[in-house]
Amino acid sequence: MEYVKNDKNEPVCLECGDRIIYGRSDKKFCCEECKSRHYNNLAKGSRAYRRKVMNRLSRNYQILEHLLKTGEKSAELADLIAIGFSPDSVTGFHKSRFRSDEFWCFDIKYRMSDSRIHSISKIQNVSLTLSLDL
Repeated sequence: MEYVKNDKNEPVCLECGDRIIYGRSDKKFCCEECKSRHYNNLAKGSRAYRRKVMNRLSRNYQILEHLLKTGEKSAELADLIAIGFSPDSVTGFHKSRFRSDEFWCFDIKYRMSDSRIHSISKIQNVSLTLSLDL
């Protein structure tokens, strides 16, 4: 962050460019609103990326859940991709020595080969344990 001063050697707000007329000599914003706006703008890209990932995961979950509700345990990968399934968006996976790896989308697990998704099932008795190291 570059600290800007105007011609009179007075500090200038990094967000709006107004003169800062009071406070510490190294103050960077003229008010709390400008400070909030500035940091919200900096975080906007990160929030947009997280929203995009969550939208993909939600779409995958809807598709898998629909397959389960209709009793289908497998489907062609190309057909799923055509309706919006994103095979690279998962919440977990297990690499297998066999032909297909196991993937999770929240509480739905499935196996995926090069051309099919199969063995779709809901994980029963899911217990969620979160550990936050602050």
